[in-house]
Amino acid sequence: MNPMRKYRYTAQTHVGLKRKVNEDAVLALPEHDIWLVADGMGGHAAGDFASRLIADAVATIPQGLDPAARMHALRDAIQTAHQAIRAEAASRGGGTIGSTVAALIMANQHFVGLWAGDSRIYRLRNGRIEMLTEDHSAVAEYVLAGKMTWDEADQHPQSNAITRAVGVGEDLEIDKVRGDTEPGDRFLICSDGLTKYATFAILADVLVGTPLETVGDRLIQIALDGGGADNITAIVIDVT
Repeated sequence: MNPMRKYRYTAQTHVGLKRKVNEDAVLALPEHDIWLVADGMGGHAAGDFASRLIADAVATIPQGLDPAARMHALRDAIQTAHQAIRAEAASRGGGTIGSTVAALIMANQHFVGLWAGDSRIYRLRNGRIEMLTEDHSAVAEYVLAGKMTWDEADQHPQSNAITRAVGVGEDLEIDKVRGDTEPGDRFLICSDGLTKYATFAILADVLVGTPLETVGDRLIQIALDGGGADNITAIVIDVT
């Protein structure tokens, strides 16, 4: 017997305490079992435009696709957004407009994560938190070389310098991670407005001990209590 997984989720975004515009976009498509966070860059109107364009492109994925087709449609939608953002940047005179993206798609008893930039996907399983993505950032190479932890990288002066974004550069390379899901798994997708203030230990503590109904508020409040210097977005998905 091949039991179907079911999912519950909460999705929240907050402008933070220092920004006037929320350049993060959050998208939940439970009918597709797709969830997405995008964190825009390039100034108020531009960053907001880029992140929202990604979310809007993914929201057009047709229903009824099989899992493989859904994953390809998700990737294609992000690539379509990449070209549209590049065209908008050119029409505005060639400045940098872009956005991170971190998207999670569930199918049967598996997940696929697609990402570009430093928005992250985590999985909590049996009380242990694991970061499933790797930041595309200037400091990530230090982490991957074993010179610092991700927690330390989040506090590095160059932590905001991302090396890949949707809308930036001619070709967009989208990284992929895949794996299995088990009942009781809890996934977190978030922008760096949260992870600047929440270490792995803090995230694990909140994700282990907080019910779905309040976990989003808890995560947002941690970032606000820490200073809330950036927009804050978090999606939590429970596998039931």
